[in-house]
Amino acid sequence: MRLLSFFISLFFLTGTAMADDWITKKSPHSVEQTVAQFTKAAEGAGAKVFAVVDHQKGAKSVDAELAPATLVIFGNPKIGTPVMQGNIRAALDLPLRVLVFEENGETTIGYLKPQELKARYNVTGADPVFEKMTGALNKLTDAAIQ
Repeated sequence: MRLLSFFISLFFLTGTAMADDWITKKSPHSVEQTVAQFTKAAEGAGAKVFAVVDHQKGAKSVDAELAPATLVIFGNPKIGTPVMQGNIRAALDLPLRVLVFEENGETTIGYLKPQELKARYNVTGADPVFEKMTGALNKLTDAAIQ
């Protein structure tokens, strides 16, 4: 019984911690329009959009239903390279990713806090880069929901 209680507590603590790792913002637009505005802002800021993954379309391809959810993978080597120089394993989470999704009839855009990336890979000596990353993500996601 104690073991079961432990796992239940761990589940709820992990769920809370995971929510705290993210920055999310509500968008007044559809998922499609929010993605379009985000990619335009990212490219306008000098980032490269590497991929746009429409998870709902993927689900439909296997005759399954899924609410609209699109992952945008983007980045700028000027920002990502110093992080990977600090720890090459950070390349698993780079380029950056933003998820735009519909939940309970609302569109949300969200991303992992850059400080979580820094902590996950114990990157030292790149604080200005993480500050720049934080500012860029905030600015780009704000542009997406305007």
